[in-house]
Amino acid sequence: MVEKISCIARVAGAEVMKIYNRSIKLYRYKKLDTSPVTNADLFSHKIIMCLLKHLTPDIPILSEEDITKWKECRDKNCFWLIDPLDGTKDFLLHNGEFTVNIALIEYGQPIMGVVYVPVYNILYAADNGQVWKINSQGKRLNISVRTSHNPIVVMSRSNNICYDQYKLHNYLKTLKNYKIINIGSSFKFCLIAEGSVQFYPRFSYTKIWDTAAGHAIAMTAGAVVNDWYGNPLHYKNINRSFLNPGFQVSLN
Repeated sequence: MVEKISCIARVAGAEVMKIYNRSIKLYRYKKLDTSPVTNADLFSHKIIMCLLKHLTPDIPILSEEDITKWKECRDKNCFWLIDPLDGTKDFLLHNGEFTVNIALIEYGQPIMGVVYVPVYNILYAADNGQVWKINSQGKRLNISVRTSHNPIVVMSRSNNICYDQYKLHNYLKTLKNYKIINIGSSFKFCLIAEGSVQFYPRFSYTKIWDTAAGHAIAMTAGAVVNDWYGNPLHYKNINRSFLNPGFQVSLN
């Protein structure tokens, strides 16, 4: 199954790249919450929805671009949770830090996750207790988290994120010799999973489709994904807000 999901993510990513590279004209719109959406988001969504429905017709799908089935997903033990283009702002900035996210949720936990980074042609996947990266040359590499005496803290690139400076200050006091980098999208989870960075604190809300696939990958690689009260991030009891609490991804 995960190989088929990986192929779906690649097909969607290829369509996104046609617009990113301007071989298809870019169209930009605003959602009701004023966040941007493009025809790349919508094309990717259409492809993933069509292929997932063909592959698993009995499993409902919740997508950032189609929330009509959210109650059915809430009431089912198993559903797909997708973000057809995570990091639309990064897509528009042309910095390459956007992803295609597909996760399978079972009893509130992400049990399978695929994150594809189209610009770099890198794919991360987790399933059945195994996690790997397929690099741009097509080589499959097993990955896991790694500690460092000079840890790297990865944080969102978005200028619209207002970090709680008091919480951030207290968080950073627990670390030594750290460096902060800013990266967009669920790519942050994947960098922790492969051992390139060690910590990802998030003090503001996210949507559940922003995190599920990356969560599966980071967790399977050995990371802990908890809210600030120490509870594992979960996808049970979803409601119309689709919000996650603040959380941290760390090595313990």
